[in-house]
Amino acid sequence: MRVLLLGANGYLGRFVADRLLADPAVQLTALGRGDDADVRFDLANGSPGALTRFLDAVHPGVVINCAGATRGGARDLVRHNTIAVATVCEALRRSGCGARLVQLGCGAEYGPSQPGSSTSEDAVPRPGGPYGVSKLAATELVLGSGLDAVVLRVFSPAGPGTPAGSPLGRLAEAMRRAMQAGDGELKLGGLGVQRDFVDVRDVARAVHAASLSAAQGVVNIGSGRAVKLRDAAAVLARVAGYGGALHELDGGGRPSIGHPRTESDTAPAAYPYPDGCGSWQQADVRTARDRLGWRPRINLEESLADIWMEAACRI
Repeated sequence: MRVLLLGANGYLGRFVADRLLADPAVQLTALGRGDDADVRFDLANGSPGALTRFLDAVHPGVVINCAGATRGGARDLVRHNTIAVATVCEALRRSGCGARLVQLGCGAEYGPSQPGSSTSEDAVPRPGGPYGVSKLAATELVLGSGLDAVVLRVFSPAGPGTPAGSPLGRLAEAMRRAMQAGDGELKLGGLGVQRDFVDVRDVARAVHAASLSAAQGVVNIGSGRAVKLRDAAAVLARVAGYGGALHELDGGGRPSIGHPRTESDTAPAAYPYPDGCGSWQQADVRTARDRLGWRPRINLEESLADIWMEAACRI
Protein backbone atom coordinates (compact mmCIF):
# COMPACT_ATOMS: atom_id res chain seq x y z
CA MET A 1 0.00 0.00 0.00
CA ARG A 2 1.45 3.35 -1.02
CA VAL A 3 0.70 6.06 1.54
CA LEU A 4 1.29 9.79 1.24
CA LEU A 5 1.70 11.39 4.67
CA LEU A 6 1.22 15.15 5.02
CA GLY A 7 2.70 16.79 8.12
CA ALA A 8 5.10 13.95 8.95
CA ASN A 9 7.32 16.26 11.01
CA GLY A 10 4.58 17.50 13.34
CA TYR A 11 3.77 16.30 16.85
CA LEU A 12 1.28 13.65 15.73
CA GLY A 13 2.76 13.14 12.28
CA ARG A 14 6.07 11.83 13.63
CA PHE A 15 4.36 9.00 15.48
CA VAL A 16 2.08 8.22 12.54
CA ALA A 17 5.17 7.98 10.33
CA ASP A 18 6.88 5.61 12.80
CA ARG A 19 3.77 3.42 12.92
CA LEU A 20 3.47 3.23 9.14
CA LEU A 21 7.18 2.58 8.64
CA ALA A 22 6.87 -0.41 10.98
CA ASP A 23 4.32 -1.97 8.59
CA PRO A 24 6.22 -3.83 5.83
CA ALA A 25 3.14 -3.62 3.59
CA VAL A 26 3.28 0.21 3.53
CA GLN A 27 5.36 2.23 1.12
CA LEU A 28 5.52 5.70 2.71
CA THR A 29 6.14 9.06 1.09
CA ALA A 30 6.30 12.15 3.34
CA LEU A 31 5.30 15.55 2.02
CA GLY A 32 5.91 18.69 4.07
CA ARG A 33 7.57 22.07 4.44
CA GLY A 34 10.77 20.81 6.11
CA ASP A 35 14.03 19.86 4.44
CA ASP A 36 13.75 16.27 5.69
CA ALA A 37 10.46 15.64 3.87
CA ASP A 38 10.64 13.40 0.81
CA VAL A 39 8.91 16.16 -1.12
CA ARG A 40 8.72 19.81 -0.07
CA PHE A 41 5.30 21.40 -0.45
CA ASP A 42 3.47 24.08 1.52
CA LEU A 43 -0.20 23.13 1.69
CA ALA A 44 -1.25 26.58 2.91
CA ASN A 45 0.31 28.36 -0.07
CA GLY A 46 0.65 25.72 -2.77
CA SER A 47 -1.82 25.30 -5.59
CA PRO A 48 -4.20 22.34 -5.96
CA GLY A 49 -2.90 21.89 -9.49
CA ALA A 50 0.68 21.34 -8.35
CA LEU A 51 -0.44 18.85 -5.72
CA THR A 52 -2.63 17.07 -8.29
CA ARG A 53 0.37 16.55 -10.58
CA PHE A 54 2.30 15.06 -7.68
CA LEU A 55 -0.58 12.75 -6.74
CA ASP A 56 -0.86 11.53 -10.33
CA ALA A 57 2.89 10.81 -10.37
CA VAL A 58 3.05 9.00 -6.99
CA HIS A 59 -0.45 7.45 -7.20
CA PRO A 60 -0.98 6.78 -3.47
CA GLY A 61 -3.80 4.55 -2.25
CA VAL A 62 -4.14 6.54 0.97
CA VAL A 63 -3.44 10.18 1.85
CA ILE A 64 -3.09 10.96 5.56
CA ASN A 65 -3.22 14.61 6.59
CA CYS A 66 -1.55 15.34 9.94
CA ALA A 67 -0.55 18.87 8.91
CA GLY A 68 -1.93 21.95 10.63
CA ALA A 69 -1.37 24.58 13.30
CA THR A 70 -2.55 24.68 16.92
CA ARG A 71 -1.39 28.19 17.77
CA GLY A 72 -1.40 31.61 16.15
CA GLY A 73 -3.93 34.20 15.11
CA ALA A 74 -7.20 33.38 13.41
CA ARG A 75 -5.78 34.18 9.98
CA ASP A 76 -2.85 31.76 10.37
CA LEU A 77 -5.09 29.05 11.79
CA VAL A 78 -7.45 29.33 8.83
CA ARG A 79 -4.56 29.20 6.37
CA HIS A 80 -2.94 26.12 7.87
CA ASN A 81 -6.03 24.25 9.06
CA THR A 82 -8.72 25.14 6.53
CA ILE A 83 -7.24 26.45 3.29
CA ALA A 84 -4.62 23.70 3.35
CA VAL A 85 -7.34 21.04 3.62
CA ALA A 86 -9.30 22.69 0.80
CA THR A 87 -6.16 22.33 -1.33
CA VAL A 88 -5.84 18.63 -0.45
CA CYS A 89 -9.51 17.90 -1.21
CA GLU A 90 -9.45 19.76 -4.52
CA ALA A 91 -6.22 18.03 -5.59
CA LEU A 92 -7.68 14.61 -4.75
CA ARG A 93 -10.85 15.39 -6.70
CA ARG A 94 -8.80 16.38 -9.75
CA SER A 95 -6.39 13.46 -9.50
CA GLY A 96 -6.96 10.08 -11.04
CA CYS A 97 -5.33 8.26 -8.12
CA GLY A 98 -8.63 7.61 -6.29
CA ALA A 99 -6.86 7.76 -2.91
CA ARG A 100 -8.64 7.44 0.42
CA LEU A 101 -8.23 10.48 2.71
CA VAL A 102 -7.61 10.19 6.46
CA GLN A 103 -7.92 13.67 7.98
CA LEU A 104 -6.89 14.43 11.56
CA GLY A 105 -9.48 16.63 13.25
CA CYS A 106 -9.69 17.51 16.93
CA GLY A 107 -12.00 17.41 19.93
CA ALA A 108 -11.97 21.23 20.02
CA GLU A 109 -14.39 21.14 17.09
CA TYR A 110 -17.14 20.18 19.54
CA GLY A 111 -16.61 23.08 21.93
CA PRO A 112 -17.89 23.07 25.53
CA SER A 113 -19.90 20.07 26.70
CA GLN A 114 -22.01 19.23 29.72
CA PRO A 115 -19.95 18.02 32.72
CA GLY A 116 -20.33 14.28 33.15
CA SER A 117 -21.33 13.69 29.51
CA SER A 118 -19.52 11.78 26.78
CA THR A 119 -19.44 13.51 23.40
CA SER A 120 -20.43 11.30 20.49
CA GLU A 121 -19.91 11.96 16.80
CA ASP A 122 -23.51 13.08 16.28
CA ALA A 123 -23.15 15.97 18.75
CA VAL A 124 -23.66 19.41 17.19
CA PRO A 125 -20.23 21.08 17.01
CA ARG A 126 -20.02 24.49 18.70
CA PRO A 127 -16.31 25.36 18.84
CA GLY A 128 -15.42 27.98 21.43
CA GLY A 129 -12.36 29.47 19.76
CA PRO A 130 -10.67 30.14 16.40
CA TYR A 131 -8.66 26.91 16.48
CA GLY A 132 -11.77 24.76 16.81
CA VAL A 133 -13.56 26.82 14.16
CA SER A 134 -10.69 26.38 11.68
CA LYS A 135 -10.58 22.61 12.27
CA LEU A 136 -14.37 22.26 12.04
CA ALA A 137 -14.35 24.10 8.71
CA ALA A 138 -11.73 21.62 7.49
CA THR A 139 -13.88 18.69 8.61
CA GLU A 140 -16.89 20.09 6.75
CA LEU A 141 -14.77 20.47 3.61
CA VAL A 142 -13.68 16.82 3.84
CA LEU A 143 -17.18 15.50 4.55
CA GLY A 144 -18.64 17.51 1.67
CA SER A 145 -15.89 16.64 -0.81
CA GLY A 146 -17.41 13.41 -2.11
CA LEU A 147 -14.11 11.63 -1.46
CA ASP A 148 -13.60 8.31 0.27
CA ALA A 149 -12.67 10.00 3.55
CA VAL A 150 -12.69 9.68 7.31
CA VAL A 151 -12.01 12.38 9.91
CA LEU A 152 -10.46 11.28 13.20
CA ARG A 153 -11.40 13.76 15.92
CA VAL A 154 -8.45 13.45 18.30
CA PHE A 155 -9.16 14.73 21.79
CA SER A 156 -6.19 15.75 24.03
CA PRO A 157 -3.01 14.00 22.84
CA ALA A 158 -0.31 13.31 25.42
CA GLY A 159 2.92 11.36 25.72
CA PRO A 160 6.42 11.71 24.29
CA GLY A 161 6.98 14.79 22.21
CA THR A 162 4.26 16.77 24.00
CA PRO A 163 4.96 20.45 23.18
CA ALA A 164 6.45 22.41 26.08
CA GLY A 165 3.80 25.10 25.54
CA SER A 166 0.86 22.72 25.99
CA PRO A 167 -0.85 22.46 29.40
CA LEU A 168 0.80 19.14 30.29
CA GLY A 169 4.12 20.37 28.91
CA ARG A 170 3.88 23.55 30.98
CA LEU A 171 2.99 21.51 34.04
CA ALA A 172 6.05 19.29 33.61
CA GLU A 173 8.28 22.32 33.07
CA ALA A 174 6.94 24.06 36.20
CA MET A 175 7.65 20.91 38.22
CA ARG A 176 11.15 20.59 36.78
CA ARG A 177 11.96 24.17 37.74
CA ALA A 178 10.57 23.66 41.25
CA MET A 179 12.69 20.56 41.77
CA GLN A 180 15.76 22.26 40.35
CA ALA A 181 15.29 25.20 42.71
CA GLY A 182 14.50 22.97 45.69
CA ASP A 183 11.05 24.52 46.16
CA GLY A 184 8.93 22.65 48.67
CA GLU A 185 5.69 23.82 47.12
CA LEU A 186 4.39 24.36 43.62
CA LYS A 187 1.62 26.87 43.00
CA LEU A 188 -0.49 26.19 39.93
CA GLY A 189 -3.70 27.51 38.45
CA GLY A 190 -6.40 26.13 36.17
CA LEU A 191 -6.20 22.60 37.59
CA GLY A 192 -9.95 22.03 37.78
CA VAL A 193 -10.29 21.55 34.01
CA GLN A 194 -11.03 17.97 32.93
CA ARG A 195 -9.87 16.59 29.60
CA ASP A 196 -9.82 13.28 27.75
CA PHE A 197 -6.10 12.52 27.30
CA VAL A 198 -5.05 9.96 24.69
CA ASP A 199 -1.46 8.86 24.07
CA VAL A 200 0.07 9.91 20.74
CA ARG A 201 1.12 6.32 20.04
CA ASP A 202 -2.48 5.21 20.39
CA VAL A 203 -3.46 8.03 18.01
CA ALA A 204 -0.93 6.66 15.50
CA ARG A 205 -2.49 3.21 15.84
CA ALA A 206 -5.91 4.71 15.15
CA VAL A 207 -4.63 6.46 12.02
CA HIS A 208 -3.10 3.21 10.78
CA ALA A 209 -6.36 1.36 11.42
CA ALA A 210 -8.39 4.08 9.68
CA SER A 211 -6.18 3.92 6.59
CA LEU A 212 -6.93 0.20 6.27
CA SER A 213 -10.64 0.44 7.06
CA ALA A 214 -13.68 1.42 5.00
CA ALA A 215 -14.96 3.77 7.73
CA GLN A 216 -16.21 7.16 6.57
CA GLY A 217 -17.48 10.26 8.33
CA VAL A 218 -16.26 11.29 11.79
CA VAL A 219 -14.67 8.99 14.37
CA ASN A 220 -13.69 10.12 17.88
CA ILE A 221 -10.24 9.15 19.16
CA GLY A 222 -9.80 9.48 22.91
CA SER A 223 -9.50 7.45 26.08
CA GLY A 224 -13.19 7.74 26.92
CA ARG A 225 -12.33 9.12 30.37
CA ALA A 226 -12.05 12.72 31.51
CA VAL A 227 -9.20 13.46 33.94
CA LYS A 228 -8.76 16.58 36.06
CA LEU A 229 -5.54 18.44 35.37
CA ARG A 230 -5.16 18.46 39.18
CA ASP A 231 -5.09 14.64 39.18
CA ALA A 232 -2.66 14.61 36.26
CA ALA A 233 -0.40 16.93 38.28
CA ALA A 234 -0.49 14.51 41.22
CA VAL A 235 0.45 11.58 38.97
CA LEU A 236 3.25 13.63 37.40
CA ALA A 237 4.59 14.53 40.87
CA ARG A 238 4.64 10.83 41.76
CA VAL A 239 6.49 9.70 38.62
CA ALA A 240 8.90 12.65 38.95
CA GLY A 241 9.59 11.95 42.60
CA TYR A 242 8.52 15.44 43.62
CA GLY A 243 7.74 15.40 47.32
CA GLY A 244 6.60 19.02 47.64
CA ALA A 245 3.07 20.29 48.08
CA LEU A 246 0.85 21.20 45.13
CA HIS A 247 -1.21 24.33 45.80
CA GLU A 248 -3.93 25.43 43.42
CA LEU A 249 -4.29 29.16 42.89
CA ASP A 250 -7.72 30.73 42.67
CA GLY A 251 -9.00 31.80 39.26
CA GLY A 252 -9.18 35.55 39.66
CA GLY A 253 -6.41 36.99 37.58
CA ARG A 254 -3.86 34.36 38.67
CA PRO A 255 -1.60 32.53 36.22
CA SER A 256 -2.92 29.25 34.86
CA ILE A 257 -1.21 26.19 33.47
CA GLY A 258 -3.69 26.04 30.65
CA HIS A 259 -4.00 29.70 29.79
CA PRO A 260 -0.90 31.91 30.12
CA ARG A 261 -1.72 35.24 31.71
CA THR A 262 0.15 38.50 32.05
CA GLU A 263 0.41 40.56 35.22
CA SER A 264 -1.97 43.09 33.69
CA ASP A 265 -4.74 40.49 33.37
CA THR A 266 -7.31 40.90 36.12
CA ALA A 267 -10.43 39.13 34.83
CA PRO A 268 -10.61 35.32 35.00
CA ALA A 269 -10.34 33.55 31.64
CA ALA A 270 -13.61 32.37 30.13
CA TYR A 271 -11.89 29.11 29.20
CA PRO A 272 -8.90 28.30 31.43
CA TYR A 273 -7.71 25.64 28.99
CA PRO A 274 -6.77 27.18 25.61
CA ASP A 275 -8.95 25.01 23.36
CA GLY A 276 -12.29 26.76 23.88
CA CYS A 277 -13.90 23.65 25.38
CA GLY A 278 -14.71 24.92 28.86
CA SER A 279 -14.21 22.87 32.00
CA TRP A 280 -15.09 19.39 30.73
CA GLN A 281 -14.51 17.17 27.72
CA GLN A 282 -14.84 13.41 27.39
CA ALA A 283 -15.07 11.37 24.19
CA ASP A 284 -17.52 8.64 23.38
CA VAL A 285 -15.16 6.20 21.63
CA ARG A 286 -17.57 3.39 20.77
CA THR A 287 -17.46 4.22 17.05
CA ALA A 288 -13.67 3.78 16.98
CA ARG A 289 -14.08 0.41 18.66
CA ASP A 290 -16.85 -0.76 16.34
CA ARG A 291 -15.63 0.61 13.00
CA LEU A 292 -11.85 0.63 13.40
CA GLY A 293 -11.35 -2.18 15.90
CA TRP A 294 -9.36 0.33 17.96
CA ARG A 295 -9.04 0.80 21.70
CA PRO A 296 -6.52 2.91 23.62
CA ARG A 297 -3.75 0.82 25.19
CA ILE A 298 -1.43 3.29 26.94
CA ASN A 299 -2.59 4.73 30.26
CA LEU A 300 -2.10 8.33 31.34
CA GLU A 301 0.58 7.45 33.89
CA GLU A 302 2.81 6.05 31.15
CA SER A 303 2.14 9.11 28.97
CA LEU A 304 3.03 11.43 31.85
CA ALA A 305 6.18 9.44 32.64
CA ASP A 306 7.35 10.00 29.07
CA ILE A 307 6.50 13.71 29.26
CA TRP A 308 8.49 13.95 32.49
CA MET A 309 11.46 12.08 31.06
CA GLU A 310 11.77 14.66 28.29
CA ALA A 311 11.22 17.62 30.63
CA ALA A 312 13.81 16.33 33.12
CA CYS A 313 16.43 16.10 30.37
CA ARG A 314 15.80 19.68 29.30
CA ILE A 315 18.50 22.16 30.28
